[in-house]
Amino acid sequence: MNFLYNILVFIASLLLPFIALFNKKIKLFANGRKETFTKLSSIKKTDKVIWFHAASLGEFEQAIPIIEELKNKYSNYKIIVTFFSPSGYEIRKKYALADVVCYLALDSKSKMKKFLEIVHPTIAIIIKYEFWPNLLNELKRKEIPTILVSGILREGQSFFKWYGGFMREKLNTFNHFFVQNEESKKLLNSINLNNVTIAGDTRFDRVSTILNQDNSLNFITEFKDNKYTVVAGSTWQEDEEFLVNYINNGASEGEKFIIAPHNINQKNIELLKNSITKKTVLFSDKADKNLADYQVFIIDTIGILTKIYASADTAYVGGGLKTGLHNILEPATFGVPIVIGNKYSKFKEAVDLVNLKGCLTIKNQEEFSTIFSKLKNDKSFRKSTGEINKKYIQENLGATELIMNYLKNQL
Repeated sequence: MNFLYNILVFIASLLLPFIALFNKKIKLFANGRKETFTKLSSIKKTDKVIWFHAASLGEFEQAIPIIEELKNKYSNYKIIVTFFSPSGYEIRKKYALADVVCYLALDSKSKMKKFLEIVHPTIAIIIKYEFWPNLLNELKRKEIPTILVSGILREGQSFFKWYGGFMREKLNTFNHFFVQNEESKKLLNSINLNNVTIAGDTRFDRVSTILNQDNSLNFITEFKDNKYTVVAGSTWQEDEEFLVNYINNGASEGEKFIIAPHNINQKNIELLKNSITKKTVLFSDKADKNLADYQVFIIDTIGILTKIYASADTAYVGGGLKTGLHNILEPATFGVPIVIGNKYSKFKEAVDLVNLKGCLTIKNQEEFSTIFSKLKNDKSFRKSTGEINKKYIQENLGATELIMNYLKNQL
């Protein structure tokens, strides 16, 4: 299996440059990895290093509370952050608390050996579920302490199947697993891995600190104008179709909408704006506008959605209809009701909040319009639903402290 896997990695390395000619994301993926070892050249042999690896942006959010604590208490260590996906790297490549941010090299034996020789981490911290065989082999061979943080394991994964011996073996690399739930712990125990702690999700600690920062945005306050406001964050086309239909045909004049699409390329933004019949303004065109006169505000920039959620009366979080649900914990921490699509089973926090009735789900236009009409018109329902979300955040804090107590003994 190792031989076959390495053949597949080699073939992928040959195909990627060709595929990159036709796919923008793959182009970023391939070209970014050409810079990996150049970026790592700033690391000296004498440096003490803590290395974090995250698949993408959501997983990186789970690393942030730990990085912040480490920088505060162990400032003599360099922090290295690697990403697998462009959607994480492109947004966080200038993250201030990291000494180096780069792509993880393709998982070949030679590249993983070179990577770990350069980085020589005191400890490797893998976030949630990045299990690369050659990387794990090399970490084990070099006896580098390795932990999994905010891990989620599922019965359908290859580790727990009769044919999964190849991947099961790789899990022996981990010195400790910090997982989110009891199911993950039981699954690891079932394959004789008992170095497991149920710590929860560090993102709860991350989002709870949002309340301590200044979340005011003058242009949002001006647009909102003390009116009921829906914030639709990280939306995709399928989300926007329901949203636009409701805005055009069901929304009252006193109802305002802030839409922050996941994809902010100019063509998509123009299509979205042109599909809305109500008075609409773009973030990029807001200068010299009386924002209070507009009913719809499209945010064609990145990096401010968290603060915008602070002004929401109701939040819609995109991706749950088809593409993959985005972060619902940020609006939850502000104590607002949340609406999502009906495909959320892989997201523990969404499953929990749907069961608690703080998060409401829709699968068609009729359900979308019905729920949003109720949330607009029933203030008591809106408030009680939002309070469920706020309480859920407060009850799930503490993962970072558990992990830091472990790291103290390693550092």
